[in-house]
Amino acid sequence: MKIIVPVKRVIDYNVKPRVKADGTGVDLANVKMSMNPFDEIAVEEGIRLKEKGVATELVAVSVGPAKAQETLRTALAMGADRAILVQVDDGVEVEPLAVAKILKAIVDEEQPGLVIAGKQAIDDDSNQVGQMLAALTGRPQGTFASKVEVSGDSVAVTREVDGGLETVSLKLPAIVTTDLRLNEPRYASLPNIMKAKSKPLATKTPADYGVDIAARLKTLKVSEPPVRVAGIKVADVDALVAKLKELGVA
Repeated sequence: MKIIVPVKRVIDYNVKPRVKADGTGVDLANVKMSMNPFDEIAVEEGIRLKEKGVATELVAVSVGPAKAQETLRTALAMGADRAILVQVDDGVEVEPLAVAKILKAIVDEEQPGLVIAGKQAIDDDSNQVGQMLAALTGRPQGTFASKVEVSGDSVAVTREVDGGLETVSLKLPAIVTTDLRLNEPRYASLPNIMKAKSKPLATKTPADYGVDIAARLKTLKVSEPPVRVAGIKVADVDALVAKLKELGVA
């Protein structure tokens, strides 16, 4: 079985984003970029399925600028077999629907048994691509996966939901999106980093797949969240009640 894992180049999760002075977006100049953490989990799960003998090939896919090759090389160093970069110009933001359409075209071409994607990217937090891809391909989906078990022609996905855990059985081929507790991604070893440089990485464009990536959404304003006001200590319950009444919340 072939597995496809989409990965996205985002601001490193250890970096505090800065909003541009004109409020048009997040400043990406001279900022450390890395693979989206949820996508790292997806890559790790694909590698583990391959190690178990469930999968025979793991293909990493990214939609982004030329520098996204670095992100794909990271996936290759972790254990992916080959990669596909659907390249767009620097500064072009590809919306979730366009990404899903590109992935749908790749799925039609590659015919994977499983697509494992991160549940969301930490830059836009859309949480849409996996679900849109399932709708476009007509494949069953298991989202927010904390456990994935492939058996024969089906996959059991344990999902994290508000009330606890839910397990669904999906007939392959299927789409799965990963949650934080699914696994702990491995670090790429130096020998594997060197090997990754010689693994196949194909470069395509959205036009190659017949997808129009023109923006359908417009960002009106991006702003920093309001600064939290310091709390107030009170001596006893009576003082607490008095303070609540003063603030008009009691």
